[in-house]
Amino acid sequence: MKRLSNFALFLVIFSAIVITIGCTMYNINIAPVSKNEELKDIEIKSGNSYLTITSILKENNLIKSELFYKIYIKIFEPKPLEACTYKLSESMGVKGIVEELEKGCKTNPDTVKITVPEGKHLEQIADIVASKTNNSKEDIMTVWNSSEFIDAVIEKYDFITDEIKNKSIRYSLEGYFFPSTYELQNKDVTPEYVAYKMLDQLQKVLNKYQTEISNSELTVHEILTLSSIVEYEAILDSDRPIVAGVFYNRLNINMKLQSCATLGYAINKWLLDYGGYLDVDSPYNTYYYTGLPVGPGGMPSEKSIVAVLNPTNHKYYYFMANVCDPSSKKTYFSETYAQHDAYVRKYLTCQR
Repeated sequence: MKRLSNFALFLVIFSAIVITIGCTMYNINIAPVSKNEELKDIEIKSGNSYLTITSILKENNLIKSELFYKIYIKIFEPKPLEACTYKLSESMGVKGIVEELEKGCKTNPDTVKITVPEGKHLEQIADIVASKTNNSKEDIMTVWNSSEFIDAVIEKYDFITDEIKNKSIRYSLEGYFFPSTYELQNKDVTPEYVAYKMLDQLQKVLNKYQTEISNSELTVHEILTLSSIVEYEAILDSDRPIVAGVFYNRLNINMKLQSCATLGYAINKWLLDYGGYLDVDSPYNTYYYTGLPVGPGGMPSEKSIVAVLNPTNHKYYYFMANVCDPSSKKTYFSETYAQHDAYVRKYLTCQR
């Protein structure tokens, strides 16, 4: 009987210890990540729930633990989440974040939205921003290309280096504004404000692939450069890593990339047939120079960045998209020039 009483006492003490440890761990992991009160714009889309946005909160360093955040949600069952852009900080903790999310969308009648499509060029983005804000395209381009702003950007972001100050680059920030939809405070926002929004988003995307970036032989600037080429050349998402693999194969044997994407950017014309321009002497023309061009020729999507970081391993050195047939999205890959030439003769009838 005494043994039973001792065992019961042991169970009580053991349970108390477990509960105490569990509660301590819970309180630690739902506490604020830091004292940083800087607000971050977190976009919650229609259909999202508190549980489906767990990874978004973690990626933005707003919660310490995905597990304990989910436990908190299961315990307190907050009211349904509304689609909106919320302003959250690392100093809120899980309780504060959930309370802010429960308030729902606070609509600001002055806000404006801009959408930056994948593959667009800096000047085109300036046009988009100018159409939605009280800034002219000329003023926007002047700010974005000023040496003062370029220096400030390099100082602010670790992934941006002096590589963008190469005098042969047309626009230093070409390729660095991430394509997405952005909510701006009002029409009076500055060009700097808009640029930082897009650069912040690129930083979030790159942060997801730090391991792959560290393992890559390319710098971030070179990754974005190659990604901008893949963005233009690949028709289907499934083609992106295969196209990236073709360019890596060429780089590995010092073979010219010969990408129309780079030639089009070099001459600032987008054509079906570039036959008369192959010898244009431009640091962007990969028909003229071996290796990667001096910088990106457009704004690559996350899918193209991922393709460059995880290219398909194959033996293809050539590819050809059937651009003469608007109904076809087929890209033909070849190991030899003879096979590639056969595809060209068969399908590119509109260029003859």
